Amino acid sequence: MKWFPRENYLKKIRDFYYAADIIKVITGVRRCGKSCLMETIADKLKKGGVPEENIHFFDLDKKDYNKITDADQLEQLIQSVPNAQGTKYLFVDEVQNVKGFEIVLNGFRETGEWSIFITGSNSYLLSGELMTKLTGRYIEFEMFPLTFEEYEEMKKFYGREIAADRQEELQNYIFEGGFPRTILLDTIAAKRRYVQSVIHEIYEKDIHRRLKIRNKSSFDIVQTYIINNFGATTSLKSLKKAIEQAGTPVSEATVARYIKALLDAKILYECPRFDMKSKKSLSGEKKYYLADLSFYFVQNTDNRINYDPVLENITYVYARSHDYSISVGRIGKLECDFILRNNEMQYSYVQVSYTIALSKETEDREYCPLEAIKDNYPKYVATMDTLLQRRNGIAHINLVDFMRNGKEF
Repeated sequence: MKWFPRENYLKKIRDFYYAADIIKVITGVRRCGKSCLMETIADKLKKGGVPEENIHFFDLDKKDYNKITDADQLEQLIQSVPNAQGTKYLFVDEVQNVKGFEIVLNGFRETGEWSIFITGSNSYLLSGELMTKLTGRYIEFEMFPLTFEEYEEMKKFYGREIAADRQEELQNYIFEGGFPRTILLDTIAAKRRYVQSVIHEIYEKDIHRRLKIRNKSSFDIVQTYIINNFGATTSLKSLKKAIEQAGTPVSEATVARYIKALLDAKILYECPRFDMKSKKSLSGEKKYYLADLSFYFVQNTDNRINYDPVLENITYVYARSHDYSISVGRIGKLECDFILRNNEMQYSYVQVSYTIALSKETEDREYCPLEAIKDNYPKYVATMDTLLQRRNGIAHINLVDFMRNGKEF
């Protein structure tokens, strides 16, 4: 099968294709496209002149290799490949299945004969021993499910129909989600069944297997509550209180443990809050966004869209996929939806709302936090409005058009 090239990620990794001294680590929630990205890289290497016998691909989740669970077995597998002239290229999918993989891969890296690419579906991959054994010798590339512009590009790539109306196409993206496999499914029912299977796989392989959750119903309540309240300011105390009001006694420590499991499995992303006057992070209250909106819609039969948090979530994933660090800003009693910082340490500020056309009060609510920020970094009000304006140098953008064009803040 011809894979859709995720150019947003390929361009980040391209400079490291031939680097034998650095392990390339691709992370992201399960089924977001990590394996296909590695296969695309392998294909690019072949087209660039690398002999096929120099490229070796092992998916440790598949039947042929899923019994490889310890370092010795992994080492024997890699050593079993035929010898070849020049640099060899090793691709290992779901490497966290192997206990002690760090020592093995570092040993092959030290030979200078291997350019190594690995994937993992949870944060355990970059914790503990990997950090200490491979410090300065690996680089992480974090993948997300399809952003809106990738969703449309992938539909074009596979000849799938795209709605002419931009609002309708955005709704399709919101309801269907951004898992690449769903693009090839024909009905919304099939797409949701697929996402449900992804959620089950994540729970079994990335949460239950490692956390040994004794009370799954309690975990499900916490998971459902926080997924249903994505984009809302949340603290452990308020979470505990809301869950107990629903009739389930739970400790703050248990809530924190369950949230960490969801973060480690990359179902959720945590967005810290930052006080712009004191220049300090605010402890306690945070916002959580979903790796993909389909996690919300497969758990809820109500298909009404609360656009403000949905558009916030879409903006968050879009910005993260473009390598921005993100926090929520507080300016006195006002709040800025997102403070973005790029790799060149340049800042930008974004307010997200479905529309500011309803009233002067609505417009002021979005512009005032940005007007209170006294610096010269770019400021944006992102909406679905088609009639755009400027106010005090703040750019009013249509979010769909902005994303369709792959623009950066």
